[in-house]
Amino acid sequence: MTGRFARVRPDLLAGATAAAVVIPKAMAYATIAQLPVQVGLYTACVPMAIYAMLGTSRPLSVSTTTTIAILSAAALGDVSFGNGGVTLQSNASLTLLVGAILIAASLLRLGFVANFISEPVLVGFKAGIAIVILADQIPKILGIHIARGSFLHNLASIAHAIPETSLLTLLIAIVMIALLAGLERFTPTVPAPLVVAACGIGAAWFFHLESRGVALVGRIPQGLPPLTMPDWSLAVEHWADALGIALMSFTETIAAGRAFASDDEPVPEANRELLATGVANAGGAFFGAMPSGGGTTQTAVNRGAGALTQFAALVTAAISLATMLLLAPVIALMPQAVLAAIVVTYSIGLIQPREFRSILRVRRTEFIWALTALAGVVLLGTLKGIIVAIAVSLAALAHQATNPQVYVLGRKRGTNVFRPRSVEHPDDETFPGLLLLRIEGRVFFANAAYIAQRIKPIVDAANPKVVAVDLSAVFDLEFTALKMLTEAARRQRERGMSVWLVGLNPTVRNVIERSSLGEMLGREGLHFNVEVAVANYLRRAA
Repeated sequence: MTGRFARVRPDLLAGATAAAVVIPKAMAYATIAQLPVQVGLYTACVPMAIYAMLGTSRPLSVSTTTTIAILSAAALGDVSFGNGGVTLQSNASLTLLVGAILIAASLLRLGFVANFISEPVLVGFKAGIAIVILADQIPKILGIHIARGSFLHNLASIAHAIPETSLLTLLIAIVMIALLAGLERFTPTVPAPLVVAACGIGAAWFFHLESRGVALVGRIPQGLPPLTMPDWSLAVEHWADALGIALMSFTETIAAGRAFASDDEPVPEANRELLATGVANAGGAFFGAMPSGGGTTQTAVNRGAGALTQFAALVTAAISLATMLLLAPVIALMPQAVLAAIVVTYSIGLIQPREFRSILRVRRTEFIWALTALAGVVLLGTLKGIIVAIAVSLAALAHQATNPQVYVLGRKRGTNVFRPRSVEHPDDETFPGLLLLRIEGRVFFANAAYIAQRIKPIVDAANPKVVAVDLSAVFDLEFTALKMLTEAARRQRERGMSVWLVGLNPTVRNVIERSSLGEMLGREGLHFNVEVAVANYLRRAA
């Protein structure tokens, strides 16, 4: 018995530690979506337990996240929040639809879709999400009420209502943000959200904050999550919203799962993760949970606390259940400003200036893509921002595919190294009458004309006897591109120039040999690599 306890002890401690972080944050994130705080408790229980039994990541902690919460808020924004039953039913419908989409994606083996959002675009998207969340939480921090609308409308409304600020509410929020930041920085092993929540509840009780105008969470239903039946008629209304939430849920889940997998653990399998998160969402929908996914922060806490298996997540779910059954009256005393402080503190972490600087330093174009995604979320709304993010990613992919690099090569003196000519290497060798070119990337119908336009002025300026095109970095050659090469070779032959193709992989070589281009060039026009081509040229010129 002792040996068995020793094996599960790390998971027990990790699950309890993660619960101290997950539960306050899940309640806070529920308020982002304008849902009752108990929805956060339901989300930290049911989806967590279901994923633990089906998922492939051992440390992954599944509840809700800032990104999913703000997307859910946008999706549920048109629902009348004066009627709690309508709100919870609409949330159940949305969550079930998210789960159904994820399950369908798993059956269709669409796990690769997670790779379609580039890292710079994701950086910009998350920063935009953080800005929207901060604007959404400012009224709670100031203790004011505004008529909500677009991002710019909310900013204007906040500015107009600033004179009505509750100074006590603002003071509480500032103190709690400072306490959270201090605990995270100087005592990272302490569950900061739990400490802050406890301090807020204690202050509300001791100082009678509600009578002083500070808004509290208020009554929370005590007991098991109620059975909530989705409204199937809302599926048509929510399908586009659910598609965006499902995409971000899976993206965050697979990213967190892969990031915290240790070397001796299997890497999370994308399609199995789709199934696990899909069933977690679908199951949670009937018990009042909001859309869920793997959270990076809580997974880091779970792993850092020593989680070895999915049993740690079951412990977290069990503690969430105990909280519903026993602590609901205590949580009701928590000031809304404390929840807002938790949301603000962890949402700011989505803005990564260092990442933006790194992107700008490496590639200015991708920095613009990141800013475009950020602006799309802030100005168009989060769900439309997803469309912008995906569109920007696909546009980036198309730009890279249709603009392959074309280099003029030279040889580093005293070596057999051939590299692009540049001002940094002015003494690289060239060979009179021989022009060495290298094309990098797939050559197909969308970029064939571009490549021809790039090469023509280079050839005209050099006017060589032989143009040797290194295709070692070209893994495929499509028919349109093959036709372009054939016509170019024919034109150069009419001008008295020879065209050689160098470094062909077996697939590309077979394509060329079966075409009229292969007949035109013959074996003497195909060379194993650039070094062999140069040696053959020099031998013929001697």
